[in-house]
Amino acid sequence: MTYRQKVLKAVYPALMWFTKLTGKNATELSGIKEPPVPFYMQQAISINGDTIDFSSFKGKKVLLVNTASDCGYTNQYDDLQKLSETYKDKLVVLGFPANDFKEQEKGTDKEIAEFCKVNFGVTFPLMQKSIVIKSPQQNPVFQWLTEAAKNGWNDKAPTWNFSKYLVNEKGILTNYFDPSVSPLSDAVTKAIE
Repeated sequence: MTYRQKVLKAVYPALMWFTKLTGKNATELSGIKEPPVPFYMQQAISINGDTIDFSSFKGKKVLLVNTASDCGYTNQYDDLQKLSETYKDKLVVLGFPANDFKEQEKGTDKEIAEFCKVNFGVTFPLMQKSIVIKSPQQNPVFQWLTEAAKNGWNDKAPTWNFSKYLVNEKGILTNYFDPSVSPLSDAVTKAIE
């Protein structure tokens, strides 16, 4: 862990308190509409190069999160791991490392995987580093998450690292949570339960 990462980890509680107080990056959206393009048709490449077919997630909720190793919200890796363990029978957490916001994920896939394992004990699946903001190079999974024409209702792209999208057991996008909404917040856990 770099000096900057140690400082960010130390100030994380204050950051979450401040953003909760000010409402910054704290948007929560919800909707339930049958997606025109099925979620289960999606695939992603894991950080170790394996193809993950989303049809394998049928019957479980899926929380998809764009992540970064050098961000004020990086400590959410710990919360995401706890969430993954707590709801292991009904939830799959997927991390999508991205360098889209202030270049806070400069590492290689190997470096990212090692950082997450060593510093946060991450065992939930991480995908290859990709682009999650709207652009021609946007990861196809995030195209689905951020285009109402594909997911049924949501056009909200990630506002920063650790934006969260929840898909239910039937492959329907039900929630979007901004970065300041903790993965262990009542809003997220109620949506999962």
